[in-house]
Amino acid sequence: MAGTGIFTDILDGDVYKYYSDGEWKTSSSGKSVAIINPATRKTQYKVQACTQEEVNKVMEMAKSAQKSWAKTPLWKRAELLHKAAAILKDNKAPIAESLVKEIAKPAKDSVTEVVRSGDLISYCAEEGVRILGEGKFLLSDSFPGNERTKYCLTSKIPLGVVLAIPPFNYPVNLAVSKIAPALIAGNSLVLKPPTQGAVSCLHMVHCFHLAGFPKGLISCITGKGSEIGDFLTMHPAVNCISFTGGDTGISISKKAGMIPLQMELGGKDACIVLEDADLDLVASNIIKGGFSYSGQRCTAVKVVLVIKSVADELVEKVKAKVAKLTVGPPEENCDITAVVSESSANFIEGLVMDAKDKGATFCQEYKREGNLIWPLLLDNVRPDMRIAWEEPFGPVLPVLRINSVEEGINHCNASNFGLQGCVFTKDINKAILISDAMETGTVQINSAPARGPDHFPFQGLKDSGIGSQGVTNSINLMTKLKTTVINLPTPSYSMG
Repeated sequence: MAGTGIFTDILDGDVYKYYSDGEWKTSSSGKSVAIINPATRKTQYKVQACTQEEVNKVMEMAKSAQKSWAKTPLWKRAELLHKAAAILKDNKAPIAESLVKEIAKPAKDSVTEVVRSGDLISYCAEEGVRILGEGKFLLSDSFPGNERTKYCLTSKIPLGVVLAIPPFNYPVNLAVSKIAPALIAGNSLVLKPPTQGAVSCLHMVHCFHLAGFPKGLISCITGKGSEIGDFLTMHPAVNCISFTGGDTGISISKKAGMIPLQMELGGKDACIVLEDADLDLVASNIIKGGFSYSGQRCTAVKVVLVIKSVADELVEKVKAKVAKLTVGPPEENCDITAVVSESSANFIEGLVMDAKDKGATFCQEYKREGNLIWPLLLDNVRPDMRIAWEEPFGPVLPVLRINSVEEGINHCNASNFGLQGCVFTKDINKAILISDAMETGTVQINSAPARGPDHFPFQGLKDSGIGSQGVTNSINLMTKLKTTVINLPTPSYSMG
């Protein structure tokens, strides 16, 4: 059960503590932030409302701890990460329970997220030892006009303090995808979890605490974004920001200054379906891609662009599968659960009503109870409807019937997003040409968009982000090159 057993230290009465200097603490503000259970719409948990002064103290300790951590051997860093991964996986049940209660993620998917996160930490430890254990050796005479009088040694060194801000939908997995690369690279880490998902993150951080990481190296600070958000992201001690979320990331990137940024900011992932596609395969992937975790995924299928000649058949196949989706509480592993908040549900409903007013075909009756929205397929959607362009982040999927592949590509590329997309066809030559033409960070061929496996590169174009994720890319982003040049008094050639 959350907050019990090995996790009793992280709870003070009914309010979860924040983590600083290797200790669990209560905020001097005396205030807390409520976390609302999306399914019950009642307060489920409370976390500390930390102050700007507490942020300052965390940053000061992070800077100090990082200097010592950078001198810690790679094998020792990896050893501690492996230990944290094992503790995390051993305690998957209470962390998964938190995910169920605060973000309404189905129980089985919540367990999967925790286990996947442990695997990511271990993989990152191994990959980091390999990447960071290598350097480059350059010789000056490879450039015209030079003798071999200079030896250049390059290595990767840490940036300093990394600020990690994960989203609500994968608060544990997308936190460790930032934490593990930062730590193996020799950085310190300050985590600002999302409000919905904060308790899961606090449990996860305690696993790192139990693994024995040095005091001050890892911090987890909770509170209201309106009070500490800008203060954190603009803090002069921060040397790198890794953020996953929405439009807030654009604001952060404009204010952050001259530091490396890793931003994943959402998408309007298009699914282009050609005449020769396997429509049963397409329908299955539309269901998986569009409706898993109630469509609350950056890589969810957000718009189907299908050639008109096969549109009727595809829509019927998808309708049949939508009818089989279960709707209800996350504890019962229902396919469709409540979306994260009332404001999210209201936004989704606004998109649906706009489509209704403009003549979209409803393949199911629109139904909503509180934050729970039944899965809805909208056919005959036109480009003048908001749902054709805006990201619903819910179980509502628009279908646009297109006359040509070019029309589908143009619609995809007209979006301000460019995270992922997919194309379904049996012609691999067409698939490659379409993939090259789509302005997205990743294109999946004959499968729904997806993030992962976690060592794959993951990036977006346009408003979908800056930089690239994936274990190797994250490690590289959280380091910088250091060069040492040895100057010789006379040219020296091996075997010369």
